[in-house]
Amino acid sequence: QVQLVESGGGLVQPGGSLRLSCTASGRIFSINGMGWYRQAPGKQRELVAVITRGGTTNYADSVKGRFTISRDNVKNTVALQMNSLKPEDTAVYYCNARIRSPGSSTYTTYWGQGTQVTVST
Repeated sequence: QVQLVESGGGLVQPGGSLRLSCTASGRIFSINGMGWYRQAPGKQRELVAVITRGGTTNYADSVKGRFTISRDNVKNTVALQMNSLKPEDTAVYYCNARIRSPGSSTYTTYWGQGTQVTVST
C-alpha cells in the first residue's frame, strides 16, 4: 500500500523555526497535489499549505509570509519550513497527498499520522 510518514515536529519558543518533512512510500505511480493541514485542540482540521506537482503553491492567510512549502518529485517528499512561529500555530500537523498507484486510473487521498508542533515559552 501507500504510507506517508512525517517528521520534524517538536517544542519551540515563539519566534522560532521548525521544518516538517513527509515522505511517501509504497505502491506509487504518480503523486498529484501534496500539502500540510493542522488541527488544534477543539478545532477542525484546516489547510496550511498545498503544492501542485508543477510547484504552484497556496497558503492559508494566517501563515503567508512565514511558512514555505516545497516538494521533491523524485524523492516523493514534501516539506514545510515554518518561521516566526506563534503560539496559535500549536497543533498536530498532517501531511496529505493525492497518489495514484500502479494499475489504477484514479488518485486516492492519503494522510500521515500527524506530528505535534507546540509553540510556547
